[in-house]
Amino acid sequence: MRLAVYCILSCNLFLASGYTSFRKSTETVGKKQYQVQHGSCSYTFLLPEMDNCRSSSSSYVSNAVQRDAPLDYDDSVQRLQLLENIMENNTQWLMKVLNQTTRLELQLLEHSLSTNKLERQISDQTNEITKLQEKNSLLEKKVLEMEDKHTLQLQSVKEEKNQLQALVSRQNSIIEELEKQLVTATVNNSVLQKQQHDLMETVHNLLTMISTPNLAKSSFVAKEEQISFKDCAEAFKSGLTTSGIYTLTVPNTSEEKKAYCDMETSGGGWTIIQRREDGSVDFHRTWKEYKMGFGDPAGEYWLGNEFVSQLTNQKHYVLKIHLKDWEGNEAYSLYDHFYLASEEQKYRIQLKGLTGTAGKISSISQPGNDFSTKDADNDKCICKCSQMLTGGWWFDACGPSNLNGMYYPLRQNTNKFNGIKWYYWKGSGYSLKATTMMIRPADF
Repeated sequence: MRLAVYCILSCNLFLASGYTSFRKSTETVGKKQYQVQHGSCSYTFLLPEMDNCRSSSSSYVSNAVQRDAPLDYDDSVQRLQLLENIMENNTQWLMKVLNQTTRLELQLLEHSLSTNKLERQISDQTNEITKLQEKNSLLEKKVLEMEDKHTLQLQSVKEEKNQLQALVSRQNSIIEELEKQLVTATVNNSVLQKQQHDLMETVHNLLTMISTPNLAKSSFVAKEEQISFKDCAEAFKSGLTTSGIYTLTVPNTSEEKKAYCDMETSGGGWTIIQRREDGSVDFHRTWKEYKMGFGDPAGEYWLGNEFVSQLTNQKHYVLKIHLKDWEGNEAYSLYDHFYLASEEQKYRIQLKGLTGTAGKISSISQPGNDFSTKDADNDKCICKCSQMLTGGWWFDACGPSNLNGMYYPLRQNTNKFNGIKWYYWKGSGYSLKATTMMIRPADF
């Protein structure tokens, strides 16, 4: 018996979950139709009926008997059973294929869902990016507006700065001109004071000579003897005990110096090396002027660093600094040992043994500092203290004292950083009324 198996397969694939069913369909002529449904796919099988198979087999057997040898009925049954077994195996194989297809469709569906989810996420992220871009555009616009505003403000500030600089420059020019006029007036005043002093001294001498000729003669002898005095202490010991201007001789030279001798304070014999009392002398001088000395011994003056250096290196000297404020108070600082080094060592000051009422701490910084002037910067500051504070002095880093600073009158003497200051008595901003620096031998 010959078995004909027909399978009609129709399949439409969709992205949806499916189910599998197996049912018996309507019968066709001489055949049975079996259909397998899997989701949107259907599988149809056409199988011959047993009777047909048998009649076909009989016909076949009859024909076979006629053509060949006779066949046994049992052999036909066995063949049919074999074919049924093969069909069953094919059906099972087909079911496995269908199950695998179902799994693949599920995976494809999950992948589709994941893809849709990703697409939604991408869409959401795209929307967020669009919003951020819009915000960024607004921020950029605001930043540009702020930059334009700040640019205008900066330009305005620069213009104001240029105007202020021009104003300061004009004011500096006016101040420089006023300072020049003040210096000229000060010099003229000093000259007039000196002329007045000389005139008064001449008149006094004439009156003295007229009244006491013998005294006048002895006075002239005393003046001649002054040439040999090396300091005021020596003049005092020679019997000249009246305070005034004396002629001193520079050590180891024949050069003479005029100096004021204080023969009354603390036993006398003091050589005045500096005096400030009315602002009549400009102390903002050069190195050479401070070296040689300047001013009027009868008023404000500086004796000279070279003379003081040579004098204090001959023997042991003491230094007394006498100070006055604008309220009528007085104070002093006394140093038991004082000397100035040579010019090669920048006239460095050396002090020891402080006593007195003008502060328990020395307002002249220790150890000793080099001397500085407006044209010789020897201080310990990156700035130029002499130019900032005016005057020549032993500045440290613009330190706590400067007795050669600007002279300020009453009611203008406070909050003056560049005035005549002695920090440990009146502070850094108080400008003193009068100062005197005097020396004499320690063994006087």
